[in-house]
Parts: sequence; C-alpha cells; structure tokens
Amino acid sequence: MELDILALNERIRKESAFVAEMLTQIEKVIVGQKHVVERLLVALLCQGHVLIEGVPGLAKTLAVKTLSDTIRTKFQRIQFTPDLLPADLIGTLIYDQKESCFKPRKGPIFANLILADEINRAPAKVQSALLESMQERQVTIGDTTFPLEEPFLVMATQNPIEQEGTYPLPEAQIDRFMLKVVIDYPGREDELEILRRMTKGNVPGAQGVTTPESIINARKTIYDIYVDEKIENYVVDIVMATRKPSEFGLGDLESLIDYGASPRASIYLTLASKAYAFLRGRGYVTPEDVRAIGMEVLRHRIIPSYEAEAEDVKPEDIITRLFETVEIP
Repeated sequence: MELDILALNERIRKESAFVAEMLTQIEKVIVGQKHVVERLLVALLCQGHVLIEGVPGLAKTLAVKTLSDTIRTKFQRIQFTPDLLPADLIGTLIYDQKESCFKPRKGPIFANLILADEINRAPAKVQSALLESMQERQVTIGDTTFPLEEPFLVMATQNPIEQEGTYPLPEAQIDRFMLKVVIDYPGREDELEILRRMTKGNVPGAQGVTTPESIINARKTIYDIYVDEKIENYVVDIVMATRKPSEFGLGDLESLIDYGASPRASIYLTLASKAYAFLRGRGYVTPEDVRAIGMEVLRHRIIPSYEAEAEDVKPEDIITRLFETVEIP
C-alpha cells in the first residue's frame, strides 16, 4: 500500500502541474483572494457548481472571468435581471418560414463555463431554469433534449440576500451548488495593490495555459486519490452531526437546526477533499483537507431554525462547532 501511495503521489504531482500555471496567470489579475480561486478550481475539477456571495465591488465577476481566461474554452457571461426570461437563458423554438417548421435556437447556456452574474436579481422562474442544466447537464427546448459539452460549470455570483432588489434562491437550486464561497473585503495591503494596478490604465490579463481536455483528464485522476476508511467515517460523522447533533455531544444545537445536510453533502465533501489534495500535489486525503473545504460544502446545506435567527446564530457558527467537536481520526 505504501508503494502504491508513493506512486500515486508522483503521478498526482505530474498531472497537477498545470494548476500552478493557472494560479500564476490568475495572480496577474486578481490580488489576494487565493482562498476563492482555489475553491473555484475545486469545483471545476469535481464537476460541481459554485455560488459566490459578496457585496458589490469585490471582484467576484473578475475572478470567474479570469479563471475562464486561463482555459482555452467557451465562456459565456449571463447578466441576471428582474426581466430576464427562461428562454433568454436556455433558448427557444423559432418558426422557419422557408421550411414551415419550428427550429430550436440555443441560448447562452450552451457553453463550457457559465457565469451567472448576480443570479439572485432574477425571479425564481429564471433561477429554476438552471436546474436541469446544472444537475443533468442537458437542456430541453420544445421536445428535443440537447446534451451540454464537457467540461460544464456554472459559477453564479450573488449579492447578500438583504441587499435591495434581490430574490432568495430556492432551496432546491442552492443544493445543486457544490460550494458556496463568501468573499470578504480585502486587507489593507491587498487594497493598496488593487488601487495601484487599477489606476494606471494598463490592467494585466491572464493567458490561456490549459485546455478542456486537461481538466477532463484531471477529473479522472481525482477519482483515484486515496481516501482511508477513517476519513470516510469522519466525513459521514460530520454530516450526521448536522442532522442529529445530540448524538455527537452537541445537544444545544438541536433547536438551532431545522434541516441538516443531505447525502449530497457527504458525496461533495469527499470529492472536494480529493480535489483539494490534488491542488496540493498529494495522492491521499487528510483530515485537514476535509476541514479546509468543509465550510464551503456545508454552509448552504444547513437550514437554521427561527430560534437560531433570533439568537443571530449563522450556519457558519454551527459548522465551526461541528468541526471543533466531532472527533478527528
């Protein structure tokens, strides 16, 4: 087993070399925010989707656009607005007078990387139109179903729900996102660097350094990353603790959680931990990988109770308690 792990480590180091090149290009444009960029890469490598939340002006759109620039593939930005229609997203049937029949006209969803900008500014009908494409990786126009080309990734940005003119995302759609990443304000030194870069009239750009084929091959490699049985049990314990906290010595959280994480959380937490290990050039998952990526996997899957809201207890506070209490293997 030890020899197999050593061989796997060597293989991962070679096959993850393109990640360093991508990060180098991204750092030319994005100041700091390494945490966010790594989470975008994790979602991309796991065939997941990512929801990015933050107040306006924190380079959410720029981060996603820059990531797409490093991959030589099809990118489409869709600005979500209150008057957007589902047909504007997936396409519609157009009548062809010459042939006297209806023909499908594909919408902007037919690309590899989709940036759904300010997704919560569109009403629920439009947000729900994303569900089939996100989950099934296909789109139905009329009576015809069209598969979407791989790699396919939806990266949605949203302003905090309490901002004016926004619509809360339906729970069914939120659960389709593998990760929810929250962007905070930059530190003083980072903001000073941003000021200097963006006020000199020569904003740098990222170059394409990899291809969709490289991403698809990396996905296959990630499935081979070793996860010990103790790590698997650790993941399940964390997810189970969101449903039955009293069984893990967290009885005080029982009244603060209406609904815990679904089995999808266990799957995504394991896959995301594998991808996180891949970014570090390792062929095996450690408890630190699970803890590092766990917040982004779980924060949108725990629904706090009214009592939690009254006491100003956020899902992040609950998750922090879980990681502090559940026994680490």
